[in-house]
Amino acid sequence: MVLLDLRACHSHLVAVTLEVQPQDQELRLALPGWTPGSYLIRDYVRQLEGLEVLQDQDHLHPRRTGTASWSVSLPRLSPVRIRYRVLATELTVRTCHLTPEHGFLALAAVVLQVQGQRWLPHRLHLQLPPDWLPFVPLPPCADGGWRARDFDQLVDTPVEAGPQSGHGFEVAAVPHRWVSWGTTLAGGDPAVDDPDWLKDVQRLCLACCRLMGVERPAADHYLFVLHLTDNGYGGLEHDHSTVLQYGRRRLAKPDGRRKLLQLVAHEYLHQWNVRRLRPAELTPYDYDRPVVVPSLWFAEGVTSYVDQLLPHAAGLSTQEEVLSDLGADLSRYLLTPGRRLQSLRQSSEEAWVKLYKADAYAVDNQISYYLKGAVLALVLDLHLRRHGSALPAVLHALWHSHGARGRGYGESDLLHAFAASAPDLATLLPAWLDGLEDPPLDAYLADVGLRLRAESAAEPWTGWQLETTAQGLTTQRVLRDSPAERAGLMVGDELIALAGQRLRAADDVSALLSSHAPGTPLPLVAARDGGLISGSLTPESPRPKGWRLELDPAAAAEAGERRRQWLALERP
Repeated sequence: MVLLDLRACHSHLVAVTLEVQPQDQELRLALPGWTPGSYLIRDYVRQLEGLEVLQDQDHLHPRRTGTASWSVSLPRLSPVRIRYRVLATELTVRTCHLTPEHGFLALAAVVLQVQGQRWLPHRLHLQLPPDWLPFVPLPPCADGGWRARDFDQLVDTPVEAGPQSGHGFEVAAVPHRWVSWGTTLAGGDPAVDDPDWLKDVQRLCLACCRLMGVERPAADHYLFVLHLTDNGYGGLEHDHSTVLQYGRRRLAKPDGRRKLLQLVAHEYLHQWNVRRLRPAELTPYDYDRPVVVPSLWFAEGVTSYVDQLLPHAAGLSTQEEVLSDLGADLSRYLLTPGRRLQSLRQSSEEAWVKLYKADAYAVDNQISYYLKGAVLALVLDLHLRRHGSALPAVLHALWHSHGARGRGYGESDLLHAFAASAPDLATLLPAWLDGLEDPPLDAYLADVGLRLRAESAAEPWTGWQLETTAQGLTTQRVLRDSPAERAGLMVGDELIALAGQRLRAADDVSALLSSHAPGTPLPLVAARDGGLISGSLTPESPRPKGWRLELDPAAAAEAGERRRQWLALERP
């Protein structure tokens, strides 16, 4: 039994009590190091304090056997009570947050695993402040708690609690709930203030079912948890729920509602792709250490690609809007120099040590498997359509061969599924995964009457990104092999003067660059670590600042119908 006491919300401490019937006189305990779906060792043990183990009236002495594991010698096999506290001060979709306004728990960060009991049923109970309601995507028990079939289902369960209300709706007769938090600070709850919100989410969920070739969701009940923050963004998938974080400022923008629907689509689709249609390397999960997963490009990239098409397939966005969103992703991809250094397979394999630890230099040496995976998914979809098939057909096949049967897939299974619809992908797909060249985007976009048009920058190219801070005008990014790097600059340097002129804001730089021809050396003075450095910046000719995805006026008439089918996720 797991008892979580959230009543000390002013101190942000969750009191945890585990009641265990030991099976062996050596009791071994461990706290997970990460939570599935977020591929980074989080060291949740940092927030654990006051561990004690009691048997009858005896206080036993746990011995630390690792950074997040303990062993306890038991004098007998009578029940054991384990008590500790977890500090809950970090509001993300994968951590814990407890305040007088609400509580959110990612249970991988909270519940110790008892060796030998992973696959046994676990019961969960909550103690809450008055007037708080619990939102827990587990089957309820008669005693007021909830029942998980095993430890994996328990730690896959996000817990939201607070005075806020939930909102129910159905998707193909499957009960769904929506709960929002953060609505009282500024802005409102979309489920309350937007009369069409829940109906549109329902339409989006049904579009996900159609994409997977099924009539009903994979889960027999589902919970959406939305945390509205100042300017956050993110989501984490679970078997029967998802937790979303979205910025109130984002939501207030003209495209804010559509972007939130895309986030909903992404996480909801994960109940198939990655949760049940799961890489073999994650079957079962290893909560203690990183596991290399070469196919994350499929798990996240394909999902990132279709999350932009699903609102359109559900009738919730226009063709112009979806092309604008796809174009923005293609532009972001083409502006990432790291794609020339890290392959898509490498990006998947290095997720634990690169993507989630990206710094200001990451754009030079890596490419996100979300982003390039989505670009490759677009190419694969259009390639399959040349062969009379489409990406949804491959998803259907993989779902029936692996996901619906609980079989983890390997990379060879993915290759077989794609090659079954287009035999040449047996050669092309491995080359695209391992290569550093861009897939032939222009040719595939031409199939559906589209083209990418470069947008030229007005200023000479320097390779830096500047920001005006309290410290002055500082470099936020310095690209590799750029004029800024050759001038000796690093991220964090303060720009003092350029071409003999004092610099105070980014507009000062723009004016100076525009008044000098590319290739002209400009004396530069900067500050670093309390000292001055000098050099010479030689800007180069302007480079594209981005690309737009637009209709090709020279395209053949039949390309329009192919585009309509593609954007609607219909098979040819």
